[in-house]
Amino acid sequence: MAQSVADFVLQRLGAWNVPRVFGYPGDGINGFMGAFERAKGGPRFLQARHEELAAFMACAHAKFTGDVGVCMATSGPGAIHLLNGLYDAQMDHQPVVAIVGQQARNALGSDYQQEVDLHTLFKDVAHHYCEVCTTPAQARQLVDRALRIAIAERTVTCLIFPNDVQELTYEDPPRAHGSVFTGVGYTAPRVVPERAQLERAADILNAGEKVAMLVGAGALRASREVRQVAELLGAGVAKALLGKAVLPDDVPWVTGAIGLLGTRPSYEMMKHCDTLFLIGTSFPYAEWLPEPGQARAVQIDIKPRMLSARYPVDEPLQGDATETLQALIPLLQRKDDRSFQEWVEREVRQWWKVLEARADEPADPINPQYLFRQLSPRLPDRAILTADSGSGTNWWARDLRIRDGMMASLSGNLATMGPAMPYGLAAKHAYPDRPVIAFVGDGAMQMNGNNVLINVARDWHEWDDPRFVVVVLNNRDLNQVTWEQRVMAGDPRFQTSQDVPAFSYARYAELVGLEGIEIKRKEDVVSGLEEALRARRPVVVDAWTDPAIAPLPPHISVEQAREYLTSMLKGDVGSHVKRSFQQVVASILPGKG
Repeated sequence: MAQSVADFVLQRLGAWNVPRVFGYPGDGINGFMGAFERAKGGPRFLQARHEELAAFMACAHAKFTGDVGVCMATSGPGAIHLLNGLYDAQMDHQPVVAIVGQQARNALGSDYQQEVDLHTLFKDVAHHYCEVCTTPAQARQLVDRALRIAIAERTVTCLIFPNDVQELTYEDPPRAHGSVFTGVGYTAPRVVPERAQLERAADILNAGEKVAMLVGAGALRASREVRQVAELLGAGVAKALLGKAVLPDDVPWVTGAIGLLGTRPSYEMMKHCDTLFLIGTSFPYAEWLPEPGQARAVQIDIKPRMLSARYPVDEPLQGDATETLQALIPLLQRKDDRSFQEWVEREVRQWWKVLEARADEPADPINPQYLFRQLSPRLPDRAILTADSGSGTNWWARDLRIRDGMMASLSGNLATMGPAMPYGLAAKHAYPDRPVIAFVGDGAMQMNGNNVLINVARDWHEWDDPRFVVVVLNNRDLNQVTWEQRVMAGDPRFQTSQDVPAFSYARYAELVGLEGIEIKRKEDVVSGLEEALRARRPVVVDAWTDPAIAPLPPHISVEQAREYLTSMLKGDVGSHVKRSFQQVVASILPGKG
């Protein structure tokens, strides 16, 4: 039987070691659906509940495995739905290939049903490589180039296949002028700066008396080297959100997250350092870094376009974080003066006391910080943690203590709602022997998380470890935006936009064949979490949390305080005022709130 173009594409993806393709069917990709049915030993098709979820899952696969993620959608509306997840991948520098269908070639330009100019649609998100397959002989080089470019440049690429081309008989390019012949495979080069650059960087770091380090996703595979550098330099280490798993939080000089969602020690360390060492991070908020001119700086990043893009760097080093640190370490001198690192450690110890005090403050019904504080020491070994975008991200960033061997990720630069559940599901398919815990706000759960539960119910019997715990922060409020309205705009809470409809997430979990646990009282938090972690099937923990608990930043500016006061003067006076006051007092005088 002759091989179709769609058959060849799947075979070629298999040659590139693509294990699965996340997608949703449609007549624009019927040729591919037939090929998946015929495929023997090639990539598996995993049906998502929505194309956006398929793109999120491809992004998460890339984040957690380091390999390319692939998603697929039909023409027109299906292709459009991919965009949010693809932008999530692009902005967090993840290798993802999108394969989309298109109307038949002879219908293009006729305003045909579902005819969308897909090349223009994907031109921004996949601008490194976005091509249309117009003849069978073209398929080979398109697949090879899309995969290689996505992997090598850590970006999104897109291939568009008209539905008639998918069904045509595949043929290799003819041996003729104009033909292109490509091959499978890519090995990343060893990217290390020149010796002279490393020496200049070492001179800056050795001369610094108060060295602050900030690590991001680019340092995830350089944990050992980051720790060694910090020990040599007597430095403190802050972590951007995507770098949460670089170092465990039980290391005494690790200050945790940075920025609005960050910690007081990270803020103080940046305020008082004289040297800044940035490793694999694109952390965007310059106001949380040292003032320009305060600190000399060294930066390592594999992408030259990100060098000196956030802070004026004295020695920008293009290179792989692990390789570059290994080359730099022999040039560093161990500092005898450990006073700065010891000061950081004291700040960190005090901060954990502050978080405990905040978590213990009364709430109606449950303080979300208490929930995270109680879960943190109970996290299973090798757990994979995902989070959504919302007020819960604050507690995930600050209160959840990660340990060695764990993984953690979320939507970083795009900060979109909706990825925690598809991230968790993709992680579970990549690592079926590891427990996954997804932290989701009720807004994101209603947006698309409930749909992902249908897939969890379908798939969990395949997993070696069935633990997939979903912690829903059920506060009936789009809470992050509510606080942004108060603190950034000086407006009271707008009930029409902020209310989240009442919904029983635990009962819904039971409806689809999973386990549901409802926690409505502080006294039930520990037993409820322990029950969820013991369960032999996926569990949804429906935790009723207090929307009045403010996600306080580590430093409150005069402008933020002014806007908050303005919102109260406009009539937004409620329990959140009392709760905010208690949180502030607990920050200053732990245990006295």
